[in-house]
Amino acid sequence: NFTYCPATGLAKGNEHSEFAGWAFPFPGVFLTEEFISEDEESEIVELMDQDDWKPSQSGRKKQDYGPKVNFKKQRLKAGSFTGLPSFSKKIVAQMKACSVLGGFLPVEQCNLDYTPERGSAIDPHFDDWWLWGERLVSLNLLSKTVLSMSCDSEDSIQLFPTFSTENGELGEEGTNCILSPRLVPSKEVTVAIHLPQRSLVVLYGDARYKWKHAIYRKHIEHRRICVTFRELSAEFSAGGRHEELGKELLEIAFSFQGRPV
Repeated sequence: NFTYCPATGLAKGNEHSEFAGWAFPFPGVFLTEEFISEDEESEIVELMDQDDWKPSQSGRKKQDYGPKVNFKKQRLKAGSFTGLPSFSKKIVAQMKACSVLGGFLPVEQCNLDYTPERGSAIDPHFDDWWLWGERLVSLNLLSKTVLSMSCDSEDSIQLFPTFSTENGELGEEGTNCILSPRLVPSKEVTVAIHLPQRSLVVLYGDARYKWKHAIYRKHIEHRRICVTFRELSAEFSAGGRHEELGKELLEIAFSFQGRPV
């Protein structure tokens, strides 16, 4: 019932919903369009398709480049991890130009293949907090989609009115709104983040830790490949309890000689 606006960082109430004319700040999203060119996209997908895609949950297929993880027992080792794929070297280098990706060192890459024929989707979820760090980075290839954000918190969200007329003057309804800010339960709010083809999105802060993200079937219109990069949590980084293991995994990752595990 809200749509994220990259230009303002606001989640704005959808026109035909009960929240039309209302908005609230939605921090923790960085979105850049045309992160790679059409030629680069074609080349990357061609290289991916030379390797096998393994069946995954909810009608998806996947290719994993990363360490061997047991999330239940919180165990991590290199396993058969041989690094990120060679074609990602340029992508990772380009990320350094993004303001929110200073010091981002991906240790895992997961390619997910979605198609409408298989009913591909992914339910609302948080990415693991024990192993993966602050920033989740995804490159959206082959077609547009929508990242759907939802919140299970018992908190409320304070909405404020937006301009309700085209010329920027507050209409009669808008005037009334100013006098009565509106509180709504977080659980009643969903935010759509529109991801154009070849866009890069980063989730961090509240968008990473307070809001679950999902991709629904209705938002997969054509084949779509999502390339997600993850960094290690503080526990595996400099000064952390498992710093040495983290260093070892990063050395492997940055060899860029990987094959899917």
